[in-house]
Amino acid sequence: MHHSRWRLAREKKLATGYTESPEATAERAEIRLAMAFAQAVYERRKELGLSQADLAERAGLTQAKISRLEGADTVPTLPLLRRLALALDASLSIALDDDREEVTFVAHPAA
Repeated sequence: MHHSRWRLAREKKLATGYTESPEATAERAEIRLAMAFAQAVYERRKELGLSQADLAERAGLTQAKISRLEGADTVPTLPLLRRLALALDASLSIALDDDREEVTFVAHPAA
């Protein structure tokens, strides 16, 4: 099922009084965070005009690892987050709230 159809189906269920289990709600939040991070890495990489291989080289990683990160298929560690921020010449900002996950790379000012 396409993502937007899935969202509509969930909204219809919620409108009829359906409530998600706490586990499902927590899993949904984890997925949103992984997707927000993946999107932030992709957008910053594209902004810099880098390929996945270029970013991998700058970060001391493999292209496959960058692909997994951008595909939201892996959970990054704190040291990995730092390596990516340095490789992307940016500061990493993560905002977590009850219903929102925001991940952004803020470009360092030009020297």
